[in-house]
Amino acid sequence: MLNKFSFIVILCLFSGLSSFSQVENDSTDIGLDKELVVIEEELIQRKEIDPLRPSKAAFYSAIFPGAGQIYNKKYWKAPIAWALVGSGIYFYVRNNKQFNRYRDAYKRRLAGFRDDEFFGLVSDDGLIRAQQQFRRNKEVSLLLTIGFYALNIIDANVDAHLLQFNVDENLSFRPHFQYNQMEDSSDLGLTLNFKF
Repeated sequence: MLNKFSFIVILCLFSGLSSFSQVENDSTDIGLDKELVVIEEELIQRKEIDPLRPSKAAFYSAIFPGAGQIYNKKYWKAPIAWALVGSGIYFYVRNNKQFNRYRDAYKRRLAGFRDDEFFGLVSDDGLIRAQQQFRRNKEVSLLLTIGFYALNIIDANVDAHLLQFNVDENLSFRPHFQYNQMEDSSDLGLTLNFKF
């Protein structure tokens, strides 16, 4: 009895599932009862590419840090460039003044004078070590300033190149999903389009 009952239940399930999975498509049916959607192609506006734009941006940044970023209309980058180059210059000047103070005091002690501002506070060896430290700090500040200045120029040049990067529909690479009604299957893949 149980065997007969389970057979009937399984038979009903399969018949119900097969009726849901069958789609009645006629090859002559073009879907007149469905609403047709027409998509108009957008008019693609082509921008002129200025081949000198990256070199102009780099030139402006070389003349004055941040000017290339302003030329590229990336106004928020200009204060960053000013701050980096300006802080490098500030620390160079500050370390140079300190180096000159300790050097002048050491020279006066070598000349036999005992009236420098560090007399009684810093020994002769301390003056030599202070000069070495401020000379090293001055050189590091100079290297950082040159590095920030070069980074400012490189940023303006690369940003101008990227502003001209082609992102229109004539060149596209995108995933696609397509349902094939004839075979009742789907296709998944990548599409690369070139339109001339």
